[in-house]
Amino acid sequence: MDLSRLTLPLLRCVDPERAHRVTLWGLRHGLAPVQREPDDPILASRVWGLEFPNPVGLCAGFDKNAEAYEALLRMGFGFVEIGTVTPRPQAGNPRPRIFRLPEDGALINRLGFNNEGLEAVAARVRHPRSGILGINIGKNKETADAAADYVPAARRLAPFADYMVINVSSPNTPGLRALQGGAALSELIAKVQDVLTETAAPPPLLVKIAPDLDAEGEAEIAKVALDRGVDGLIVSNTTVARPAGLSGRHRGEDGGLSGRPLFAASTELLARLYRLTEGRLPLVGVGGIANAEDAYAKIRAGASLVQLYTALVHQGPQLLQRIKEDMAQMIRRDGASSIADMVGADHR
Repeated sequence: MDLSRLTLPLLRCVDPERAHRVTLWGLRHGLAPVQREPDDPILASRVWGLEFPNPVGLCAGFDKNAEAYEALLRMGFGFVEIGTVTPRPQAGNPRPRIFRLPEDGALINRLGFNNEGLEAVAARVRHPRSGILGINIGKNKETADAAADYVPAARRLAPFADYMVINVSSPNTPGLRALQGGAALSELIAKVQDVLTETAAPPPLLVKIAPDLDAEGEAEIAKVALDRGVDGLIVSNTTVARPAGLSGRHRGEDGGLSGRPLFAASTELLARLYRLTEGRLPLVGVGGIANAEDAYAKIRAGASLVQLYTALVHQGPQLLQRIKEDMAQMIRRDGASSIADMVGADHR
């Protein structure tokens, strides 16, 4: 049974956070579409030694506590990223803290890393599973020494991760974005890399960055990523900017803006980082993807993989299949034999 066809119109009338909880419940109880046919082989690629059946993933923030990742993988996502997970359980910021801007195809959230903590997540993630799982880690709000949180989170969850993400870019945890600075970021990455070596098969390590960087900050991140041997960058998190033309009645709320208004800025940032890293790092393109054209634009700008979230809230899970089918046609239209051939095509 497809939950969205029956309930999506009703969920849009409910408080966004309550609608999210209902959706997770439905996923856990089998009320979601299941992909029956394999993906078009033209969408398959190999990144970090992992075989992705398609490049379209679900970004962190939806399944924070690893409650429904198996159902999401069965829906047909090429990969799912859970989290952000902090060492200790955390309630997050006061409600209301998620706001829909349907006129803009956007959301604003100020959740504040609400999650059940790493032990609850560790109890739910397991091998084997039906697809690729990323685990996104962060720090608790009150922690002054960030590494004191990232290191134990990485140590505990690395054995369960196909790849791991250091989130230093949420706008909803005070001081977190300061960790994107060159020296601070380099030190944090080094400490997490050290602890990952304790794992029998260390997962690839990625860093998720903000879209609100200046040119100096972008260059610093690219240099640190290359110097430290980071395995990839996720570009990008939500923005604190409010682009001109927003019309949703909640446009003035504090928090991170996601969805269609973020597409242009996040894709331009992706292209700049592809050039700054000389195409040597796999990039994951996030921000404002609402159709196959958007996803393909990020691939051509330099992304090896892409992630969705906000557009699913507004359009429902059928969006995933539409994007994959339409993108396969675009790849063939451009004369390529695989999605990998089109990564960074706009820079050639």
